[in-house]
Amino acid sequence: MNHILKRLSPVRIIALGFAFAILLGSVLLMMPFSVRDGVELHYIDALYTSTSAICVTGLIAVDAGDTFTPVGQFILAALIQIGGLGVTTIGAGLILALGRRMDIKGRTVIKEAVNLDSGKGIVTLVKNIFITTVIFEVTGALLSFTVFVQDYPVWQALGISFFHSIAAFNNSGFDILGNFQNLIPYRDNVMLNLITCGLIFFGGIGFLVIREIWTKKFRWKKYSMHAKVVLSFSIALILIGGVLIKLTEDVTWMGAFFHSVSARTAGFSTYPLGTFSNSGLLVLTVLMFVGASPGSTGGGIKTSTLFVLFQGIKSAATNKAEKGFHYSVPKDAFKKAAVITLLALGVVTVGTYLFTVMEPEVGLMDALFEITSAFGTVGLSTGITPDLGVGAKLLSILTMYIGRLGPLTVASLWYFSRGERVRFPDGNIAIG
Repeated sequence: MNHILKRLSPVRIIALGFAFAILLGSVLLMMPFSVRDGVELHYIDALYTSTSAICVTGLIAVDAGDTFTPVGQFILAALIQIGGLGVTTIGAGLILALGRRMDIKGRTVIKEAVNLDSGKGIVTLVKNIFITTVIFEVTGALLSFTVFVQDYPVWQALGISFFHSIAAFNNSGFDILGNFQNLIPYRDNVMLNLITCGLIFFGGIGFLVIREIWTKKFRWKKYSMHAKVVLSFSIALILIGGVLIKLTEDVTWMGAFFHSVSARTAGFSTYPLGTFSNSGLLVLTVLMFVGASPGSTGGGIKTSTLFVLFQGIKSAATNKAEKGFHYSVPKDAFKKAAVITLLALGVVTVGTYLFTVMEPEVGLMDALFEITSAFGTVGLSTGITPDLGVGAKLLSILTMYIGRLGPLTVASLWYFSRGERVRFPDGNIAIG
């Protein structure tokens, strides 16, 4: 096994790691100790749930609270945690916990998994990721407990609180409240809304940005270009999304901003999205497509990709250099951002087409919303997920998997060439 892993590229190791975790999770969720008495769980639904958890999505074919026992819910929370941190990061953490050294191959895999430019400081970063995760999730659980303990017995409230905190920080919209209700009963609870939004926000900006905020103590001028882009675009998208949702939907301002935050790959909802207008669903679809930020627990094309696209378009239109926050945009950044966006659009477009073929009774907006939610690893749904056929569920599983790995990563899995030796002359082609 060791010999085989050494021959695989880092991206293939990551892809196989996620696939193995999904399959293992589906088997564990099918075990008698995971499923409540009297509940029949089909394997396709266990596979769907495991994929949704590992890909930190939150789309559900069966209700987690009504279907799984406390042991099954614990397994589900563990799958969400593994998916949020990343299979490779978890593996690296175990290696360090056992007192073993990480080899060059392992460092390279971690570098690819968390989108680092170099392998320098990998061990320290892995330790910081685990410490940061524990701090946020324990704090979130304790604060959530003050809300849930008002409605549930102490031990049950504690379990719900930790599950909710893990799901929120890892940008996965699972809940164990039962009856497919998500957070609708708490739509007017300011405390829980703020706690959830805070966990989603910090989980979505990425561990590197969290570390910068901590070490540089909110001194904006000292932040890197990446941190400034992530923070400014994240806040701008939340504000713009919240205002647009409020303009189109009969929700409170708190509900509008909650869904604007949640649509950035978290998947919690405090209002039934099946009642939203097409305008509101379109706003949420765009937010889901953009998603979170690099090195975070979220999906989508990422905020930094959107920033680079804007700068590239602006540069082409004005004939000025690509820059932002008194930094120049890296030379090949626009090319990579354009490729990622086009691949993502391709996945969503083809996925929506196939979805409408498999589920002809589902409206186009609902199909687009469902597939974008799967690709962005969000978990929001208009309520059609439980009634989908096997084909549509398998399509959604594949879309979630592609969304978690990233379309460019998936495309590179099939690249075997070591480079071209032939150079052709430049041709002429009309653009625009």
